[in-house]
Amino acid sequence: MSIRLSIACLIVLSALALASCAAPAAPLVVTPAANDQMPPTPAAGAALTPVSLGLGYIPSVQFAPFYVAQAKGLFAQQGLDVKFQHGSETDFLKLVGINQMQFAVGSGDQVILGRAQGLPLTYVLAWYRQFPVAVMSLAERGLDTPQALEGKRVGIPGMFGASLVAWKALVYAAGLDESQVTLESIGFTQAAAVSQGRVDAALDYVANGPVQLRLAGRDLNVIRVSDYIDLPSNGLITHEQIIAENPELVQKMNNAMLAAIRYTLANPDEAFAISLAAVPEAGGDNEAANRAVFDASLELWRAADAEIGRSDPAAWAEAARFMRAMGLIEVDVPVDVLFTNQFVDAATE
Repeated sequence: MSIRLSIACLIVLSALALASCAAPAAPLVVTPAANDQMPPTPAAGAALTPVSLGLGYIPSVQFAPFYVAQAKGLFAQQGLDVKFQHGSETDFLKLVGINQMQFAVGSGDQVILGRAQGLPLTYVLAWYRQFPVAVMSLAERGLDTPQALEGKRVGIPGMFGASLVAWKALVYAAGLDESQVTLESIGFTQAAAVSQGRVDAALDYVANGPVQLRLAGRDLNVIRVSDYIDLPSNGLITHEQIIAENPELVQKMNNAMLAAIRYTLANPDEAFAISLAAVPEAGGDNEAANRAVFDASLELWRAADAEIGRSDPAAWAEAARFMRAMGLIEVDVPVDVLFTNQFVDAATE
């Protein structure tokens, strides 16, 4: 999910939500400042281990830690030559699940779905600390609680993916009477649909539609799913066989990504500049909008230093329980196979 993105598409699309607008990653060229402290890299002539990583969807400033890991030499420091691929999250996780791709970035709910379907996926590093989907509406409509949505039309990109999981999670956690809500498939037009009154509210990523509408001067109510239920969100996923047979590779990926997330959070201006070098179409006339998207994304990644990368077992248990209760999966999935913190706990940077 190769086409050239329009300005509007670049501003509003989620790097985690839209399969139909994917484009190949732009080449990353970053010239460090003279006083930058670059990490050591393997000795000249030492071979780097090739690694394939499915990032999903389109190159975007929302993938900043991955661009930082490349630009600052954090992958190379671990002896890795990481190649990014862009496309459908679902497709990538299937490839990881049959051991034809080493790693992918995906959401915890997709790991649960995969395990329920027999794919031996394991989540090895948490990136997002908050599930990023919310229901947004114009403030003038007064839809500031889940129950206020009853009797209203709520737009959703389609009956699939993170938006559907988010909706079902909100229904489950908030006790919302789903039968009293008209859920309408509107494609990836959430901001326009809400602004133009085609729906009363819409599900979108908090770093996308709400950012766009606020930049346009609209006052909003935003009901964050994460305020009602703690779900494991986007992180690094691999195949259980890779963990068993090549734990050193998984450890090296964790080492690099933990360092990159921390560096991005500590140095947001530099990380944004690195992202613009990786995704040049995000600059120019689009830079201010993309900086707003980037800043909103930072808040979804932020955690106490000791918690960066770690999964909360209780959140995984609750997610598996809710998905079973809401019919998203048809079998019980053992929580202990879904994730591991062992590589985060053993990480060195």
